[in-house]
Amino acid sequence: MKHLTMRRLALSLLMLPAMSAGTAMADVAYVSNEKDNSISVIDLKTLEVVETIEVGQRPRGITLSKDQTQLYVCASDDDTVQVVDLATKKVIENLPSGEDPEQFALHPDGKHLYIANEEDAIVTVVDVDSRSVTAQIEVGVEPEGMTVSPDGKLAVNTSETTSMLHWIDTEQKHLVHNTKVDQRPRHVVFSHDGKELWASSEIGGTVAIIDVATKEITHKINFEIRGIHPDKVQPVGVELSQDGKLAFVALGPANHIAVVDAKTYKVIDYLLVGRRVWHMAFSPDEKLLLTTNGISGDVSVIDVEKRKVVKSIKVGRYPWGLAVKAD
Repeated sequence: MKHLTMRRLALSLLMLPAMSAGTAMADVAYVSNEKDNSISVIDLKTLEVVETIEVGQRPRGITLSKDQTQLYVCASDDDTVQVVDLATKKVIENLPSGEDPEQFALHPDGKHLYIANEEDAIVTVVDVDSRSVTAQIEVGVEPEGMTVSPDGKLAVNTSETTSMLHWIDTEQKHLVHNTKVDQRPRHVVFSHDGKELWASSEIGGTVAIIDVATKEITHKINFEIRGIHPDKVQPVGVELSQDGKLAFVALGPANHIAVVDAKTYKVIDYLLVGRRVWHMAFSPDEKLLLTTNGISGDVSVIDVEKRKVVKSIKVGRYPWGLAVKAD
């Protein structure tokens, strides 16, 4: 009996590190803080900030590497894209980039970053393996939004000043089409089936839905919030649910998220969040939606099913970008 008890104790002790490691693992969100030159790390189980990572000046767009071991960060005022090793939480490298990288998108192959360089009016394509520039594509003035189609064949960039969407053939690395939208387009995202492109126009106050096959606008969504002046309703970030049923649109200084039926293109709800909402990201199970609120310096956490804000998480100054990593 004594030997059996000792064996059980030894087995329990051996299991403790594994159990502790399992407990430590969690889904996390990374938030870029423009004014603090930092990334806040949020544990999505506890909904608390658990760590802060120092990065370059004015971090904006952020995205994860395909294997989720690294975080790419647009350090806009340093004119570079930084690579953060998520094991050590340290910047390990600066990727080449044009001036003022604002947003970017990682190609589905996980090897190529398409970077919108606002000051240069170009899209820079960087091979993240060789750390080299493979192409620079001229686009309209003040490029910002950037996305790549699910099949990897097209990249789309927004030009704020010319109010255009620029379609890029990713194989040939050249511009193939332009689509005119409303004033100051800020963000673009493909539907998960790749058939539609959603584009927000900040000053125009609309979101355009474009048929990818024809590259023509098929629908346009307008927003109206009781008690809020129309000039404050400025669509920026857009997120689409995986099942294609819902779209969420961040409305900037209106301090609201619009919930849109993605099949009928009708607004079905408005959710009050923090001040000057910019971007959003789902938790891996899509039960939660997080928003970055620049002026209030926090992240709002929305219960997607209940369509209700359940928590506000204080982060750094002027939070802007969001990326979520599954455990």
